Amino acid sequence: MEILKSGNQEVKIDTGELVSYQVDGHEFIHQKGSPGWRNADTEMFPIIGPTADAKFQVQTPRDIAIQDQHGLLRELDYEQVGTSTVEAKYAKNYNERTPVLNSKYPEKSNKQYLFWTYSFRFEKKFELNEQGLNISFTVSGERDTPFMLGYHPAFKLHGDNPTIVADDKIITLKEVLDVGSRALQVPNCTEIILQDKEQLKITTEGFGNFMLWTEVDNMLCIEPITFYPYAVEQQNLHDGFEFLKTTEKVFKVQLTKL
Repeated sequence: MEILKSGNQEVKIDTGELVSYQVDGHEFIHQKGSPGWRNADTEMFPIIGPTADAKFQVQTPRDIAIQDQHGLLRELDYEQVGTSTVEAKYAKNYNERTPVLNSKYPEKSNKQYLFWTYSFRFEKKFELNEQGLNISFTVSGERDTPFMLGYHPAFKLHGDNPTIVADDKIITLKEVLDVGSRALQVPNCTEIILQDKEQLKITTEGFGNFMLWTEVDNMLCIEPITFYPYAVEQQNLHDGFEFLKTTEKVFKVQLTKL
């Protein structure tokens, strides 16, 4: 467990997973074991969304890849590549077409192994600063590598009537619950404020959209995404790809207590 501290802020990271972010003792991150979700955060890469109706096949410029829901990155282990009192950095590496054991098999999937048709390096960096907690993601690979990226953090809810402010729109927890497993789309948005007992601002660079998901009233996932997967049929998920224009691209998420 890595612990970062700066002033009134404390962060706990378990093998690349953000399991705690406290400011003045207030916990913002959903705790494992609480109702709602078994994780605290994860990444969706190189695809976002379900693939079952497409027989777990995703078309890429090179060939068809086998992907389960939200991609294969979460099946790989992070390696710690740097740390200090206010910073921690982790990385995952993947070689094209390498089979990766699917944790959803056999209970939720008939595909025992997943693979992608491109190599990549994925870096995740946590850094505490005066504004709050900055989480950055660096996707590296050869030029024109296709991918989608989503960050999937879960936030602990403390109040009875939390709301989400996206630009000038107010979204209630009930609205998110009513959408169910598909997640509520928040298009063309780079900043969201979670209004609870304490207020948290989530600011992003590179993603451009959010989706909101929960099935309980004690937790809310506020997920920056490059593409909303339910905008197309599962067979056409490739329509949501973006492509590396150089050998790497950086995405950022800033958490700031207001």
